[in-house]
Amino acid sequence: MNEIVSIPLTHLLLALLFIVIAQATSMVWHLGLGRDITVGTIRTVSQLFLMGYALTFIFRAKSLPLTLGIFLVMVVSAVFIVKGRVKEREVPYLAPTFITMLVSYFVTAVFVSYAIVGITPWWEPRYFIPTAGMVIGNSMSALAISIERLFSQMRQQRELIEMKLTLGADYREASGDIFISAVKAGMIPSINAMMGVGLVFLPGMMSGQILAGSDPMEAIRYQIVVMFMLVGSTAMSAIIVMIAVRRRCFGSGEELLLTSR
Repeated sequence: MNEIVSIPLTHLLLALLFIVIAQATSMVWHLGLGRDITVGTIRTVSQLFLMGYALTFIFRAKSLPLTLGIFLVMVVSAVFIVKGRVKEREVPYLAPTFITMLVSYFVTAVFVSYAIVGITPWWEPRYFIPTAGMVIGNSMSALAISIERLFSQMRQQRELIEMKLTLGADYREASGDIFISAVKAGMIPSINAMMGVGLVFLPGMMSGQILAGSDPMEAIRYQIVVMFMLVGSTAMSAIIVMIAVRRRCFGSGEELLLTSR
């Protein structure tokens, strides 16, 4: 194994040059992203260092309640991020989203850690938490895209949906095309990532293992598992959430509840 090269704090500060480039681009082209870039930078540094200290403690403690606690915090945080991206007030979508994320991500992380990697106990934090984090991060973005697409297209095609309902279609038939389009929109980024992995880019997990001195062939096996895991978990969570949220877009008499904006 190769020795891990530590990054000194002074060298870490050099990475801020990339943020300066992003800020300059925003200023020169009047993109209006300066505040978001600044807030994102501060949150990245503070959240990652905080998580680093927390994980150091959790890895040493090897406690099931602590492991599940950090998992719950990650899911709750993901739900709030989805809420921040999806500006919807008429349809209560957060409850089904949270429940689906909590259950599907937990099952996926346990299956990968215990059945595929073969870790005992299944909640070994060094494997369970990173696995859950990758699933949550990827599926969170996919769900936000799918939910936003569902609501926006429902409103854009409101008259068409109501016409189908008037002609005798149920809510599933009236919104079938929109449902499929929303689920596909969320899944496409993960599928595209599978198309280019290895040839176009080296994913973060694989690169991190190689930088840490792991055998590239072993890193590849882990990355294959991760890519399959992300696509499967995204498909599962997107379908379940879309089914639940779509139903909430219609009333008890299957009338469309979303109003035009």
